[in-house]
Amino acid sequence: MCGIAGKLHYDATRPVEESLLRRMCAILEHRGPDDEGIVVRGPLGFGHRRLSIIDLSPGGHQPMGNDDGTVWINFNGEIYNFQELRDSLEHAGYRFRSRCDTEVLLRLYEARGVECLHALRGMFAFAIWDERERTLLLARDRLGVKPLFYHAAAGSLSFASELKALLQDPEVEREVDPVAIHHYLTYQYVPSSCCAFKGVAKLPPAHYLLCRDGRVEVRRYWKLAYQPKYEARTPAQLAGLEEDLRARLEEAVRYRLVSDVPLGAFLSGGIDSSAVVAFMSRLMNRPVKTFSIGFDEPSYNELPAARTIARHFGTDHTEFRVRPDVVEVLPQLVRLYDEPYADDSAIPTFILSRLARRQVEVVLTGDGGDENFAGYDRHLANQLAQRLGGVGRLLGSRAVRAVLGSIPRGAGP
Repeated sequence: MCGIAGKLHYDATRPVEESLLRRMCAILEHRGPDDEGIVVRGPLGFGHRRLSIIDLSPGGHQPMGNDDGTVWINFNGEIYNFQELRDSLEHAGYRFRSRCDTEVLLRLYEARGVECLHALRGMFAFAIWDERERTLLLARDRLGVKPLFYHAAAGSLSFASELKALLQDPEVEREVDPVAIHHYLTYQYVPSSCCAFKGVAKLPPAHYLLCRDGRVEVRRYWKLAYQPKYEARTPAQLAGLEEDLRARLEEAVRYRLVSDVPLGAFLSGGIDSSAVVAFMSRLMNRPVKTFSIGFDEPSYNELPAARTIARHFGTDHTEFRVRPDVVEVLPQLVRLYDEPYADDSAIPTFILSRLARRQVEVVLTGDGGDENFAGYDRHLANQLAQRLGGVGRLLGSRAVRAVLGSIPRGAGP
């Protein structure tokens, strides 16, 4: 991951202070230890911390400008289909100075403007300053993998990958937003576009922000369609659907294997991460480095299942067992998350990430599989509630819940 930060003054005669950008970048150093870049273009300033993944040469230095310095990009993330996009842009006459996806995104913006978002496959948060149009564009990927916070004031707009970097700007007040805390107590996290501090917002997933002449507009550029895409009725249709799914999963994994640094995978032994490791093993010419984490409590321990998958695919496997003394990492998590967050899975995930970082810089995971394929029990419960209709509403009534709650756990035939 990388870290981006920046500020735009609406008054074109007021320059951005470079010292502010350096303070913001210093806070983001853990996101990008390989390089730092600062660019000030009068009222606009960009700061960048780089973690080198593709094109480790200085050619990938950011912030990056176009040939005449009229368009600048500050990019965090990875564009998986950058090679296809580059080929089409070269065919259209564009020339490249580097091998990195950042320059592809820059050229794509030159060619298509904001419409470039529809062509991107990847995870990203980026800012583009177009001096010709005096316009700042902020954008975030479809699922919100990469974070982006911003603060729009009367005379300026500032942004950063993390809240603590944004708080380096003295114009950002540190006043708690009680509505955001209410949402936290309800959902165990602070959802987009809210933020724990008043006046600060998260750019929602699949949205972009345009700032021109002091006017800020936030717009959605993509929305997931929930209607059925395909209905298989016959055995032949089901087989075709299965093959299509396999092909799409393999393609997704292949795109994510493009890297100039060592990569591996988190392996739990479940269907999602096991499928990822299976395709990695097929596509890579060396054993996959896999990493698993376990617990002393048998009901939570997934190490045996992960070990079975690792043996089956011949991976270079590393295990770690979580002990009670892991509470010592809580202060680090508080600092990293910036906002209140109550999902205890953050603890083993952080420990596993720290373990994997000793050997690799990029890991693939099975995250998202349960959401895509209704893998959680609550998905089944929602489906049953829809089918029950009025009965479902009856079961949800306070009186019935009270009766059900009085039945001892485990009671039944």
